[in-house]
Order: sequence, then C-alpha cells, then structure tokens
Amino acid sequence: MLPFCKGRFRARLAETSGDLRAVQRLRYLAFRQPGAGRGARDGLDRDAFDAHCRHLMIETEGGDLVATCRFLSLGTGNDLSSCYSAQFYDLQPLRGLRGPKLEIGRFCLAEGQGDPDVLRIAWAGLTRMVEALGAVALFGCSSFPGTDPATHRDALALLGARHRPPEGLGPGQRGGEVVALPAGPFDERQALQQMPGLLRSYLAMGGWVSDHAVIDRDLGTLHVLTVVDIAAIPPARARLLRADAV
Repeated sequence: MLPFCKGRFRARLAETSGDLRAVQRLRYLAFRQPGAGRGARDGLDRDAFDAHCRHLMIETEGGDLVATCRFLSLGTGNDLSSCYSAQFYDLQPLRGLRGPKLEIGRFCLAEGQGDPDVLRIAWAGLTRMVEALGAVALFGCSSFPGTDPATHRDALALLGARHRPPEGLGPGQRGGEVVALPAGPFDERQALQQMPGLLRSYLAMGGWVSDHAVIDRDLGTLHVLTVVDIAAIPPARARLLRADAV
C-alpha cells in the first residue's frame, strides 16, 4: 500500500514522533502566523485529532518533506460526530452514503513547491488508502485564506449555484460563525481565481459542498465542508487517479 515512489518523490505514512513533528512543522508554516492560535506551540501546528489520524508524507529523494495531509477512517455510525469537521458541521446526513468514509485534513505543500508531480503522488497515495479501506466517500473542510467572506464572494456564489449537496445529504449547522453562501450573479473568472486549488481538485472529481461556510478564527480561515462520493467520480478522472496509484 505505502510507501511507494513516483519520479523524484516518495509517499509514505508517518511512523515516528520525529515524522509527526516534521508534519506539524510544515503545517505550521503553511497555516499559521508565528504565535497565532491555540494549536501553535513551539512552531508546530498540532491538536488532539493528530493522535487519531494517519499522516501522509510526500518527500524528495533527499528526505525533504514537501507535502502532507492527515486522514481518519470512519465507519458508518456515530463516529462521524467525533472527527475534526464535526466541530463545525452536523455530519449525520452523510450516513446516507453507506460505508466507510475518509476525512482528509491539513493538506498543504511546502512554500514554493510547484512541481505538479507532488500533488499527483499525494492523490495517488490517498487513492491507495481509499481502495485499501473500501471508503465510499472523502470529506473535509476546504479552506479559503482569511476570515472576510466578501473577499471570496464570487467563489462562494459559484459554489452555491453549481455545487450544492444532493437531496438529503447536506450537512447541517453545528458550530462556529456561519456564513450563508451568497445568491445572485458572480464573475466566473474571479470565482475560479479565488477558489483554492485543493477545492478545485475535489470539484473536478464531482465533489459538492455544504450550503454554508464557517469562519475558523483559530486558523484564520473560512471553510466549506467538501464531500466526494467515490462512486460518482467521473470515469476518466477515476482512471487517471488509479493509473497514478499503480
């Protein structure tokens, strides 16, 4: 399953306390200002969920960490209420997607890392995990930088117009500062420019988002819950993901 190599990069799971500290250090650099937030201590981004998650590491041949994310495998019952996303969203409607689910979080790249093979091997690693665990869905909080919804108005309006959840599966409100997705016209070019790259990847796989966003003051972000039904991924996209995961 893991580890495996593609080109100049290797995907593996964190196994040691040193691995976890390296992951938390990269997350700190990606998500936090020095000294900000209750999870930022000693230049590390960490929280209580880390102990329950597995951590994917993408490294160069020389061992430099260039990308990471964490994931948590969840069953079909009430364990949905115990994951990170459940702090902000009522996830019980997701029980309608019957089968194990994989929560993805803290996905980030090292600063200046623009090699497309990094994202390809990260998705390949996650594809292997999905297949090994028999997951029927991926979900997690897709973050926009900053806490001002007006900055992302066009992107949020596009999401509300085109990527709302299927009937009966939309997560409810649970916590935090809730922001309704704006209605009305939007500038599509501006919307795509405002859209985080990871969220665009989820949408290209047929993903959909919650009908509201939540402001996260701890990380200084605005996020929407994003869900990908594995069975609904377009066939051409699924073939590409599996080809990279071989």
